Amino acid sequence: MSLERTRISAAELAKLRGELDPLIGTQFSSILSLPVKALQAFEPSQVGTIVGSLMDALLPYLESIPQVGLTKHEGLIGEREGYPDYRHASGFRLELKLLYKDNPDLEMKRPPTRREPSARVTQKVTVKNVNPALDAMLLIAYQLQPQVNDPDCVSPTIIDLEVLSMIELVEARDKRMVECGGRWFGNYETPTILSNAGRRNLNRGQPLDIDSYGRKESEGKDFSEDTNFGKLKRIPHPVLQAFLRKHHFIVNEQSECQI
Repeated sequence: MSLERTRISAAELAKLRGELDPLIGTQFSSILSLPVKALQAFEPSQVGTIVGSLMDALLPYLESIPQVGLTKHEGLIGEREGYPDYRHASGFRLELKLLYKDNPDLEMKRPPTRREPSARVTQKVTVKNVNPALDAMLLIAYQLQPQVNDPDCVSPTIIDLEVLSMIELVEARDKRMVECGGRWFGNYETPTILSNAGRRNLNRGQPLDIDSYGRKESEGKDFSEDTNFGKLKRIPHPVLQAFLRKHHFIVNEQSECQI
């Protein structure tokens, strides 16, 4: 790996992905085992919350899974979720994002409409703290599947993964925000979108107030805090979007600037 390179390269990403590939097929029966009959009391989103916390914390420490060179990255003191999540033996740094894929063969308490995956590249990850040469996203798709030794129980199982350049994701995320009329407030502190009031003023040719933003539409500010900022589905990165489509995480195509 060349530390003089300004950005992580496609070849480096491919090599890193190859080293992480043994994780595919791993079943986390040691951290979560659910009786099939009990699934009727769970919604998929509830499972995602539980599994996400457990997998993030335990992935580098479980001896029962392939050891692929991951260790927990030293986070900032006092922060519950420091950036990034892991350090790889090669020196690259990885931020973990998990996508829960529903298993239609299991009987669960499902909502009437499919929900958008909640995984996102939050406003805490910006050009200020991303190292373009070292940082990547480890995107894992997992599913509840029957345990090999006990088919009456299910456990989260990794079915696929991808490794992407974090600086490319951040740039694509921020470019979309700006092209849709939004902007950062502060020094990459608060992402915003045009409010309804802001759109009306823009259509009238009136100057927009770029000194403040609102948290609710009722405040009448030209910009509102973007509560959906960084959701993976809304980041126009071709490799990311191809992965989401491959596993049907994109249900309905939406306009570029939907909020």
